[in-house]
Amino acid sequence: MALKINDVIIEDTFAEAFPMYVTRVLITAVNRRWAFIAASVATGLGTSVIGCPGEAGIEGFVSPKATPDGRPGVLIHIYHSDPASLKMVTIQRLGQCVLTAPTTAAFNALERSVRKMSIGRALAKFGDGFEKEDTIYGRRMWRIPVMEGEFLIEDSFGIRQGVGGGNILILAKTQQAALEAAERAVRAIRKNVRGVILPFPGGIVRSGSKVGSLKYPKLRATTNHLYCPTLRPIVKDSRVPPDVGSVYEIVIDGLTKDAVLKAMGVGIRAAVTVPGVIKIDAGNYGGRLGPHHLYLKDALEVTKDLALKL
Repeated sequence: MALKINDVIIEDTFAEAFPMYVTRVLITAVNRRWAFIAASVATGLGTSVIGCPGEAGIEGFVSPKATPDGRPGVLIHIYHSDPASLKMVTIQRLGQCVLTAPTTAAFNALERSVRKMSIGRALAKFGDGFEKEDTIYGRRMWRIPVMEGEFLIEDSFGIRQGVGGGNILILAKTQQAALEAAERAVRAIRKNVRGVILPFPGGIVRSGSKVGSLKYPKLRATTNHLYCPTLRPIVKDSRVPPDVGSVYEIVIDGLTKDAVLKAMGVGIRAAVTVPGVIKIDAGNYGGRLGPHHLYLKDALEVTKDLALKL
């Protein structure tokens, strides 16, 4: 039975999420601006493993008081379907986008993970034999000579199994209302939840997809036609109510299932505060995509006592 919050219907359904391997990297720099620039570039083209070199995004800023070198930092996540691919794309992203960025350093931010990837050691070869291994800030680091001075990177980075594909769908009367609700949900998730990323542009997806294709057998994913308002008159079993004119999706990847579920709940509670939102739904595919079934009602339950920062 569907719930209602602020007269918005919360569908009695679940988001179908799936296991992914993840690493978490702390990028520091001389100031917050350069840390953010490096993090933004390093997580580019990281929306979906369907067509990107892994999934990637920014978790949030870190105070200089909490970083190994006492400088401003930004946490990023990188995800992939298997450890070997994750190692490859992590080397590529850090090598091309962080090593090259002014004043940056890179640290392992999954220190408790038993499983490690030798990322710093691989990138150290850029030093062409002039690189040096050292213990700095109590960590095993590589000092790579560059024209600016030195690039410091930790020798190994933790890897663990995370969760990809948590999601909520926001159905609203107009595109304006749907976008405002999605933006509010993104802001709330970023302010209230750690350990997650929103890998799509600005955290929002306008072109939600389904597994496979009705017409093109070779395609892994195609438009989620059941949620396209313009197809409502011609698609059997459309999931778009008559008074809905626009739908946005928020996709969430996280270090843990609990973190993703919390982010879903925070996003829902923020979205329903926007006038014009009709319904909150979630994407699932009958068990074909992943084993993690994240119910909207459970997401609301775990966030019921949370004082949201909007």
